[in-house]
Parts: sequence; C-alpha cells; structure tokens
Amino acid sequence: MNTNIFRFSTAGEIVSGADAATALSRIVATRSSKRVLLLSDANIARSGLLDAPAVAMQGEGATVTVFSEVVPEPPSHHVDELQNRFRSESFDLIVAIGGGSVLDVAKLLSVLIGAPFRVEDIVGIDKVPSPGIPVAALPTTAGTGSEVTPNAIVTLVDQQLKVGIVSRFLLPSVVVLDPALTVGMPAAVTASTGIDAFIHSLESVTSNKANAMCNAVGFHSMRLIYPSLTRAYRDATDLSARYDMLLGSMLGGMALSAAGTTAVHALSYPLGGTYGIPHGVANAMMLLPVMEYNFDTLSDDFADIAVLLGIEPAETPPRNRAESFLQALRNLVAEVQIPTDLRDFGVSPEDIDTLSTAASKVTRLLDNNRKKLSTADIRAMYERAFASA
Repeated sequence: MNTNIFRFSTAGEIVSGADAATALSRIVATRSSKRVLLLSDANIARSGLLDAPAVAMQGEGATVTVFSEVVPEPPSHHVDELQNRFRSESFDLIVAIGGGSVLDVAKLLSVLIGAPFRVEDIVGIDKVPSPGIPVAALPTTAGTGSEVTPNAIVTLVDQQLKVGIVSRFLLPSVVVLDPALTVGMPAAVTASTGIDAFIHSLESVTSNKANAMCNAVGFHSMRLIYPSLTRAYRDATDLSARYDMLLGSMLGGMALSAAGTTAVHALSYPLGGTYGIPHGVANAMMLLPVMEYNFDTLSDDFADIAVLLGIEPAETPPRNRAESFLQALRNLVAEVQIPTDLRDFGVSPEDIDTLSTAASKVTRLLDNNRKKLSTADIRAMYERAFASA
C-alpha cells in the first residue's frame, strides 16, 4: 500500500448564502469586535457594496475604519505602505470585501500590522511566526479561492515577479459566500476569474501532490464551474450560476491548498510581475499551451475528467475522451473571450527568453507538474501563446 501523506486546513467557518450584512452583524456580535478595519477597492466602494456591511457592523457597536484603495495585483511596496499606515492601530477584526487582491492584502495585513517584519521577510512557506488579527472574507469574484487558502500573492517589482506567501496563519477566520456580491463583476472579470478557478482544480487533481482531499473537492469544483461559467458570463444576474461559481471557486481554493498548482501558474507569474497582466487572464492564456504539453502524461486524467463533465461518455476510447477534453477547454476559453495572444499585453517574442528564465525559477510550482519541464519546454509554451496572431 502506498502512503500518501498530505496536510489540509481551511477557513475557520464558512457561511454560504444570501444577506452578507446580516452575517457580518452576527460575526461582530459573537466576537465582541469593537475596532474593525474594512478593506476593499475603489470599484467596490463606488458600487455601494460597502455601505450596508459598514452600517450593520456599526449597529453592533463597532468602530469601522474603511480603506477602499487596495490596488489590483498588489506590489509588495503597497502592502508595506498599508502596514505603516495602520501600524499603531489595534483592530480586532479585518473585514475584506473584494476580489483576490483585496483578500490577499487583508490576510497579509492581519499578520503584518504591529509586526517587526515586512512582507518580503515572509515570502515562501511557513515564514509567518504567529497568528494575527482575525479576518472575515467576503469574495466579490469567483476565481482565486483566496478566502479558503493559506496563500497570498504579491508582486516583487524589482524582480518583476509574482511570489507566494504560504502560512496556516493566513487562513481567514470566517468566510461569507453571497452570490449577490458578485453580480456587479464585469463580464471580462467573470471570465478570467472563472477560468482561474477551474485551473486551480484541474492543476491540483493532476499535481504530483494530488491526494484524496484535493480530488474530493477539486473534481466537484470542476463539475460546478464548467457548466456555470458561460451562464454567469452571459447573464450577470443569474444568481444560480453565480452561486455555483462561488462554491466552485471556494472548492478550487481548497483543492490547491491540499495539492498545489503546477506549470500554468508557474508560467503566469512572470507575465503578471513584468507586464501587469491580471492573474486570472495570465493563467487562462497559459492554460492550453501547458495542458497540450502535458497531454501524453495526463491523457488518462483528461479522459476521466471528460466523463465527469459530461463531455464524452465512458464508452468512448480514452484517447478520444482526452482529446475531447482539450477541445472543450479551447471552446470554453473562446466562449468567454479570453485573450489568447500575449502581444495584446505588450509582450513581444523577443521577451520569451527572459520570461522563460524567470518561470524556470518558480520551482515550488514546477516541481508539482507531473511532466518535467526544461527551460526549452517553457520557451515553447510561451511561443505557443503567440500562435493565434
């Protein structure tokens, strides 16, 4: 019998359903929170989504400090600035309402406010020394799964690279999944974050570290996302699709927590760090080149997933099922209009060598890829991302 050792942890409490403001009232009341930092971004603030939660928490006697200028794809110096801004504050709860960037910044600030170290000191795995301020996470996008992961991503501008910070102390204390909070997402954001969520599960179940836990949640995540993404993309008000996307995204976050992502994410990091390509878009653009490269190694997995998603019946020969799955991925990316040419973001073929070298250093993720990648292999995948031009 093979022994597969894995570790899994997730958010302390998950509340799923409508009426986030009511949930926050209960959270503040049960935790006797008196000083709350409410974090978000400018778009969410303009939408008015912060108003009811702030009033609800104030109604429980909490003093609420609102900061709604979290920047997308946060660079490390932005996190440093916020750490300095709130250094002397004594918050007992951080509430994050937003997408993955907002949630990641909230998780980082929870352990950085009042700490003697900076964000660059904790880059890597298990470098956070102790728990911080409790975090309540309310995602407004269905993509990163940050609400249930011990991970946070920042950009090191001087190295032009996105890096991960992984610690069990970054896990939120409470998660509220309310599909109504995602209705205002632009269609392009729905698409890129939704593909990102699907990739989290696909990479996790095909990772070298795949295990019983990641498979349990990862396969169900894909079953939720695959039929729901195009519905949510076409109709922002389809709350049923929005809810399935939120659940699928959360389960995808659990899957990557249990097994980790692979080469798609490794190759997307330099694209975000150097060119500012949004995380979900970068992952979606590298999805097909990487999975086509992995095809021979993962064809049995692809064949099984094709049956799981209803793409092919089990009676179809495995090779044909695997090829149908790849074609279904191509169709999905096309249906939600994900960009497929790196030139659209200012990347030129002359940049491939630099990108390939940078991606080859993301060994934490490349080591998870079941098929080994050389720098030449990575280069070929980047070249493939220009093929549509």
